Amino acid sequence: MKLFNHVSFLHVCFSRRIYQDCPSPDLETQTKNTEGSEDCKDQGKWKIGDLVMTPGLKYAQPNTQQGRTDVNSVTNWNVPLVWEGTFDPVVIDEIYREMDPRIAVVVFAVGKYTRFLKGFLETGEKFFFIGFRVTYYIFTDNEKEVPKIEMGTGRNITILSVPPASRWQDVVLGRMKWATVSIEQRIRNEADYLFMMDIDSIFYNRFGAESLSRLSAVLHRAYYKNTPRDSFPYERRPLSKAYIPAGEGDYYYTAAVWGGYLEEMYKLVKYCYEQSQEDAKNNIEAVWQEESHLNRYLLYNKPTKVLSPEYLWSDYDKVSADIKVIRISQLVKNYAEVRPNGGN
Repeated sequence: MKLFNHVSFLHVCFSRRIYQDCPSPDLETQTKNTEGSEDCKDQGKWKIGDLVMTPGLKYAQPNTQQGRTDVNSVTNWNVPLVWEGTFDPVVIDEIYREMDPRIAVVVFAVGKYTRFLKGFLETGEKFFFIGFRVTYYIFTDNEKEVPKIEMGTGRNITILSVPPASRWQDVVLGRMKWATVSIEQRIRNEADYLFMMDIDSIFYNRFGAESLSRLSAVLHRAYYKNTPRDSFPYERRPLSKAYIPAGEGDYYYTAAVWGGYLEEMYKLVKYCYEQSQEDAKNNIEAVWQEESHLNRYLLYNKPTKVLSPEYLWSDYDKVSADIKVIRISQLVKNYAEVRPNGGN
């Protein structure tokens, strides 16, 4: 059953509980204890449930006649395109807190990128899903450089070791491999939602439950306005598994922030890893590594929520008039200095 409103696009499996752990094809042990139905088949184990809100909550009355008129807030496949002013943070956070999801954040801090951990984690503890259960999974080749950060209640850091890399491209592609393995071996049992994020970023404002859906993608700040689809930096070589032909495409999505149900993210992360491996067999590397594979997947497997560039801006760029709030932004840095192969 599908339910759509202005706040979010929700796949709902009704039960006597607020949420339901629906069975997944590769989670046989859960099927015996689930109050599942045909609606839950092959959809992953975490399902958004009834939109329950605590009585007495005070918030602004919604208006059917007023809202953002300077931007589009719905895609052509009729899911939300989320901007500041298209949701009430008090309402959406309250509803999702009732469901008490476990949220995983996967970041990679390899080589000199460990220097960005402190800023990311400290600002995340001010702005990222405050009041929710959050675990930051830090993949690093230097555990000693992970800073000690004061964490809120129900919020944790888990450190996972990965080998160093000689090329920044290998770090990027390696994210898909190690994330796939870690979801299979550990994270699957510890989270309901998962976000992949770049560590060289900091949070400036709230990043909350309005971003949650089965699969949420973020518009790339450089291509979200008037760029023709044939000018998107898709992979255009037919030999690559990331190939998107001219004349096709919806948006260009960044690979620096994306998220969704744990099992949906597992499928997507594994897809990017396996497709990059197939490319390697053919001696080709997609033009933007996993971002190219991500864009191909999302073209043919539409996201259930699209997030505006508020959800990943860049400190390099002037803020556009339609960006009312910067929620997270990539930091200015010397790529030649921080990348293992000098940024090349």
